[in-house]
Amino acid sequence: MKSAKYSCNTRSETLEWINAIIDFLKPFAFLINAHVVNFFRDKQWEAVDQDWMSCLKDEKPENILLIPSGGVQDHWPASLKEFVHTLRSLSFPREQAELQTILGDVDMAPLSTVLSQGMNLKKKHEVEVLSSVVSSVVNSVGAPTVVDVGAGQGYLAQVLSFQYKHSVVAIDSSSHHGKVTDARATRIRKHFAAQMRKSGSGNNCPDAPMTITCRVLSTEMLKGLTNVHLEKNDLDLNASALSNGPRRSQSSTDANRPCSLVLAGLHACGDLSVTMLRTFMECKEVKAVVSIGCCYNLLSEKSSENSCSHCGFPMSIGLKSLDFQLGKNARDLGCQSAARWSSLGEDAGLQNFELHSFRAAFQMVLSKHYPEVLATSPSIGRQGKAFRRQQQRKSLETPAIVDAIRKETDEKKPTRQTSLNSDDTFSSFKNFCLLAFSRLNLEPPQDLDLSATWNEADAFTELIGPYWSIRAALGPVLETLILLDRLMFLQEQGDSIKAVMVPIFDPTISPRNVAIIAKRL
Repeated sequence: MKSAKYSCNTRSETLEWINAIIDFLKPFAFLINAHVVNFFRDKQWEAVDQDWMSCLKDEKPENILLIPSGGVQDHWPASLKEFVHTLRSLSFPREQAELQTILGDVDMAPLSTVLSQGMNLKKKHEVEVLSSVVSSVVNSVGAPTVVDVGAGQGYLAQVLSFQYKHSVVAIDSSSHHGKVTDARATRIRKHFAAQMRKSGSGNNCPDAPMTITCRVLSTEMLKGLTNVHLEKNDLDLNASALSNGPRRSQSSTDANRPCSLVLAGLHACGDLSVTMLRTFMECKEVKAVVSIGCCYNLLSEKSSENSCSHCGFPMSIGLKSLDFQLGKNARDLGCQSAARWSSLGEDAGLQNFELHSFRAAFQMVLSKHYPEVLATSPSIGRQGKAFRRQQQRKSLETPAIVDAIRKETDEKKPTRQTSLNSDDTFSSFKNFCLLAFSRLNLEPPQDLDLSATWNEADAFTELIGPYWSIRAALGPVLETLILLDRLMFLQEQGDSIKAVMVPIFDPTISPRNVAIIAKRL
């Protein structure tokens, strides 16, 4: 895969792309390192090109929401259009790939009602696609066992077991998740067994995944797995048992022959995705890895204070040599989803901007009345998140209706970015603040004057949408940098490893859609 200008088929190409990203990002460190909660307090809009802000403050909200996806308007300043276009060219493509063309033998089958029970639309899409990709990789390398890393409730593991007939080990740090996985697998297995008896095809029902509770994925633990013959219903192993010497079944003629593994991870959180790649390189019994990362904000990072050689970023020798640091705000920004924001529509976009305004104005309240609390970077939760998800589901399920409504109301759209009248907006802000005080276990000060605070902020609320969108446009490039670092780490291992990055999910459904797939040759 490649962008319009860059490619990453070789280590040198990947390094060239990384260098281009870093060179572009450096002048915008003030945007990357900003925290929008301080928008009003620090007057953050003053650091942005004033021609950009003057133009965008009166722009339609839906056009502003397209900025992170590379959308521009003809009347915008040339420098702003160049900024957006450059970001687009530096970002790894997120459009869902033609998997059959890129990966070859991918046979995607829809999930049955039994296997998809309990999954929402997003999870069903992810499991349906990823299970077919993992099965294709397993067949291509001839590995008999899949290890589902960070298995959660076992959705992926169970589809690989029951639908694709692979031997699967589901690993998770939560023993509760292991129990849930076992219980769900038992119900599914009973259903399949009943179907087979009814059809007269015998009792050879696919085995359920073996579950293991393990807090640290290690080479030693995986080597233990390679020496275990996965017997039917042999579900009570744990990580310590494997490390102390795994049990072996003597019922098979090849019981003493070590097996090989494929590691798979669906949104393995933070450093876990990195650990998967490192373990793949360290454990020769692992023949392939399919990793889709997430939660870059939880990555550990090498810095002047933290010189850990096994940090989550950077991984590659090439990026380490450039002495570049992201920082927490940049890793947070890398989690932004351009595709989701572009599909929000005007109402949800206005709601998003308004919530940012409320939170930034509340920061002014804390700064005045509770500066000691402000020093702890307080979190008051994501108010409005459920609303945004609801709007997203509606736009996915009824795009034709949404488009029709947008066309009918196009001429009636307000240009100023406010969704309520002045009194309603202040009332909403007041309620927001009272709820925020409650969540922080704080009493509202007796001399609290929310009206004065809101009047001070309200004059600049029309700028927060443009500022937020310009900053969010940097997110896909930051994620690209993190992913290219992981890819280059694999490319640095030599010709014995083949590694590719492929966007396998629909980005409007699952924004973290890029899989890193590596095989031993």
